[in-house]
Amino acid sequence: MKTVDRILKSITTLPAFPATGNKVAQLLSKPDYSVAEIANVIKLDPSITANILKMANSVYFGTRQKISTINDAVVHLGQKNLLRAIQTAGVSKYYKKGAGGYYDKATDLWEHSVAVALMSQIISKKITGEEDTTLYTAALLHDVGKIIMGEFVRDSLAKISALVSTQRVSFVEAEQFVIGINHAELGGKIAAYWNFPVEIREAISFHHRPDLLEKEEKMMPWIVYMADQACLMLGLGGGIDGLSYRAVDQVLKKFNLRMKDLEMSMVLLTDDLNRARELINIV
Repeated sequence: MKTVDRILKSITTLPAFPATGNKVAQLLSKPDYSVAEIANVIKLDPSITANILKMANSVYFGTRQKISTINDAVVHLGQKNLLRAIQTAGVSKYYKKGAGGYYDKATDLWEHSVAVALMSQIISKKITGEEDTTLYTAALLHDVGKIIMGEFVRDSLAKISALVSTQRVSFVEAEQFVIGINHAELGGKIAAYWNFPVEIREAISFHHRPDLLEKEEKMMPWIVYMADQACLMLGLGGGIDGLSYRAVDQVLKKFNLRMKDLEMSMVLLTDDLNRARELINIV
């Protein structure tokens, strides 16, 4: 069996993505939603329930008093933060084993993913004035392909590294040449396997090269790209691939941003991460 076929077959071994987030989102979209009904949906997933309570009591979500029930957590977090907390809690289990070929520590990929998700919200607010829960999910999962690709990259690391250093190609291009698929493309296929909407799949698939999308007016892949690059520049989750990627020069101009705006966003992220340790430590 070819390496690419083995990789694609590995997708089917991943556990189903928790449906809790989608069910809660559907309930929250109703103007007369019931706190008790939402709490009952969350309670059906014990691991998410435990992590939601941890996060509801975290500094990040501004908790001042002890929250001991899911009902209280639903009220305290509110719509936007509840969905963000559920997605973070649901995604975390996939990162427990890390991505060995890319990182030495199992938690490094998770830390990077949370940082990119938080950064995506800072950038989105700068551009549109609002945060975006769907964007948060896409950013949180942008490197999900590395979970499967890790072992294959480890086996081919010498060839990939040689291409990057001698042929001046990006890491993702070297992955494609040596293995036959890259982690971004694979991540998009995983998102499709989990039945995520097209906008999330595209943001994951093109998070290194949003300029290659046929419809370049789509904002989400560009913001995930910016958030990822900013985190790599800050040294947050720079594994063996680090900054070995092609820079897309027009990204700041596309949103009428200056380098100073990105630098200020990076300062805000540093503050956010100091308060978000609970989000990272749930793995």
